[in-house]
Parts: sequence; C-alpha cells; structure tokens
Amino acid sequence: MRRFAQAIADPDQVDAALPSVIAQAVAEAPDRYNIGKTRPASTLVMTQERVVILADMVWGLVPRWSTEPATRYTTVTARLERAPKSRIFAQAWRERHCLVPMSGYFKWDRQRKPAWPHFIQRRDGGALMAAGLWERWEGEDGAFFHSFTLLTAPNLAIPPPLTQDGPVFLKGQSALRWLSGSISSTRSLMRHADAPALESYPVSRAIASADVDDYTLLEPVEPDEKVPGAAEDEEAWDDD
Repeated sequence: MRRFAQAIADPDQVDAALPSVIAQAVAEAPDRYNIGKTRPASTLVMTQERVVILADMVWGLVPRWSTEPATRYTTVTARLERAPKSRIFAQAWRERHCLVPMSGYFKWDRQRKPAWPHFIQRRDGGALMAAGLWERWEGEDGAFFHSFTLLTAPNLAIPPPLTQDGPVFLKGQSALRWLSGSISSTRSLMRHADAPALESYPVSRAIASADVDDYTLLEPVEPDEKVPGAAEDEEAWDDD
C-alpha cells in the first residue's frame, strides 16, 4: 500500500476500548483522503505516563541515526517478519509503537489491464487501527520531526482479486497493549491481530496524483478499458 485515507466523522466509528477523548480527537482531526509518502497523518501513541495521545507524524519513518531528514529506502511500510531485526526499524520496534486510524486504504488490482486502484474498508463502517512504529529525528540545529511506518503481513480478509497482503490491524485491549509495548514479538502481534470483514471497490485513478485530496477519491467508479497515461500512473505509484 502507498496511500490511505483518514476521514472519520463519528467518534462511534473508533474502537470503544480507546479513551472517549481520543475517539473525539480522531473524529475532529482533519479529513485526509490521499495520504502518501512524506505527508502528515494522525497517529496514536502512549506517553511514559501511559496516556494515549493523538499526534501528527510524517509517513515514511526516518531513523534517528540518519544524517539527513530523509532516507533513500522505502519506509512507508515495514514487513512484520523483518522489522525487529532491521537496522532502520529495530529500535522503534523495541521502544516506539503507534496506531494509525484509517477510513481505509488504496491498493492496485494488478490482475486487471490496465491495473486499477481499489479502496479497502471495513464492511461495518468502523475505523481501522493499523499497527505502526514511530521515530523522532533531530538535526544538529535542533530542528526535529516525528515519522512513522506501517507494519504489513499476509491478510486473508482482503477480498480478491487484490493480493492478500496489507496492514496489521488491532482492536480493543490488544491495541492498547501494542501502544504500551507489552506486545514485543511478531508472533504475539499476529496472535492479537484483528481480522475485520473487509470490502473493496474500484475508485478513480486520480488517486495516483499526490496533489489530489478530496472526498471524490472515495467514490466508486466503473473502470475504463483504455486509460491515457495508465503506464505512467502505475510507475509513479508502485504497490507492494
């Protein structure tokens, strides 16, 4: 996945296990329909005082040891089985967990020619809570920012013809345990992972443009057989 949406209008869409003040904050956060690499997104983290807070972070984790506020690697997602041993993600895996609320996310149907983007969401309309890792980068001049990555793994709930691989979702006490750091192994995380019923439908190829960000991106469309510039769009937004 390379794009997702945060447009959660009602606190009741948010997991009831989370504090009501957090559910309200998620609902009041800015609507974002096309979050991509280096764009801000709302994330949930737990402070040392064990208080859950909502904070904006940049998508695409930059490790604190990086000499620049960027990385040449693709860090918007991290494969679950590799993250704990990865030079980029290992420290965040040990110390800095987050949750990323989503209305849903976008994924290419590559069995179709030309390939076409779909929007994946919960069937019941609730918000998805994706497990992630976050990091604080600080420069020599004192400037800093926070960034995050999303953990991915096989997910049989993703409807065909889309490939069954995507974010790791959590809910209830498992979501809070992840934030607190008490879930510390990949096996434990998968045991606690949520598997909500999902649905998908084709949406506009305009999603491939990072400059387009409005509610029309979530509207279903009928895929065209021939699309000018289709190859360029696919190359600009690759899918994992």
